[in-house]
Amino acid sequence: MPDRLRLEGLTLGVASDSRSVEYCSGLLGLEVGYVSKPAFAMIKVGGDLELLPVEEARKEGAEDMSPARRRAIHVEFSTDGLDTLDAEPTARGMAFHEPPGDARWERVMSAFDPDGYAAEIAQGGRGQDGAN
Repeated sequence: MPDRLRLEGLTLGVASDSRSVEYCSGLLGLEVGYVSKPAFAMIKVGGDLELLPVEEARKEGAEDMSPARRRAIHVEFSTDGLDTLDAEPTARGMAFHEPPGDARWERVMSAFDPDGYAAEIAQGGRGQDGAN
């Protein structure tokens, strides 16, 4: 039987890769893997979060998404210390849409990035112990 599939990366269409790189590295404190102007940027998050300027995606036939559709896309991160992690991005000026709070099986907080995607940071057993 072949190995199970693993998520190695996620590519998001963004209005400005420079602005998104600043958000991810400056506010979230994530490592920038590399930037290839004008067409691509990669943020290291265990796997990769890839940022593709919308004008580049249009060359492949992509259409613009409405703000409402972008809000439905969540980039999910996990941590072992949500409450202590909260102080770092807040000190860098990040405003959380949903401050740290308890959900059914995890502790979670979220913010919207400059393109309207939700950046969700959780502590707990997401997808474990029968949680959906």
